[in-house]
Amino acid sequence: MKPYQQLAITQFGDPSVLSLQTASTPSLTADQVLVKVVYASVNPIDAKTRAGLGWAAQQNKDNLPWVPGYDIAGKIVEVGNNVKSLVVGERVAGFIGFPLQGGGYSEYVVVDAESLSKVPAKIELVQAAALPLAGQTAWQALDKAKVTVSDRVLILAGAGGVGHIAIQLAVAKGAEVVASCSAANVEFVSDLGATAIDYQQGNLEQQIKPVDVLIDLMGGEVGCAALKCVKAGGRVVTIPTLTAERVCQQAQQLGLQAAGMLVAPNVAQNDAMLKMLAQGELHLHIAAQFPLSEGARAHQQIESGRTRGKIVLSTGAQ
Repeated sequence: MKPYQQLAITQFGDPSVLSLQTASTPSLTADQVLVKVVYASVNPIDAKTRAGLGWAAQQNKDNLPWVPGYDIAGKIVEVGNNVKSLVVGERVAGFIGFPLQGGGYSEYVVVDAESLSKVPAKIELVQAAALPLAGQTAWQALDKAKVTVSDRVLILAGAGGVGHIAIQLAVAKGAEVVASCSAANVEFVSDLGATAIDYQQGNLEQQIKPVDVLIDLMGGEVGCAALKCVKAGGRVVTIPTLTAERVCQQAQQLGLQAAGMLVAPNVAQNDAMLKMLAQGELHLHIAAQFPLSEGARAHQQIESGRTRGKIVLSTGAQ
């Protein structure tokens, strides 16, 4: 196998610190597989880590250059001796190397076989790559909030990667969903099954009736302000880790049940959502694709805060 390309964080800073590097053939353990990556997904945590923020950045500050990327989809090109569930040529996707190893921004990656899902024939690899981290974050946030058919749920940033999946999963549970978004995304969010609320039209609590559950995908001032939308005794799950303690403290002062959350890779959940995609019960919006060499542009876009759905990197492989 020839040397291959990876996109690495060379130092912490703005998107320009991302640089292509050459890697040599990795070796497998008996329980691993080698995946030829076709697409890797870009998530906000990638940009946060590149900027030197958060736990993954702190743990890897002495390991630079470091290759980010937790979502991949591609094809198996080699299997370890103990691997019986996957075969060479099979299409796979997964949530890998979280949170310290990363490695998805690469033409090839070594992965534990048990961490991968088989991709149904009906699903394009670009969709499979965009799903794992965002989908499992949405799934686990709704589970943590114990969302049921009787709940009225507010999802902040409903048009984003996690948000647009969370809306669909909550609607599938039978919940009544309200989601904040910009004016440009009102139609998009409405089509997902939520009541879309344009946050630019005023404070959310003045635009909506009180809700049972808040799924906070924004954090900070926005997350704290949205607490006023929740009924007394209501439930709050806040995702951005940098402000989780602050949001939870304010929520508890208002008599709300609140918790932060760090997503945990779960293959069964990924399998279930891939099945939903194949059956047309879940839809993923891909906002943009960039070649691996233009990862800096992908990071610029995701940091704009105006991305509808997901951004992916393409290695150019087939």
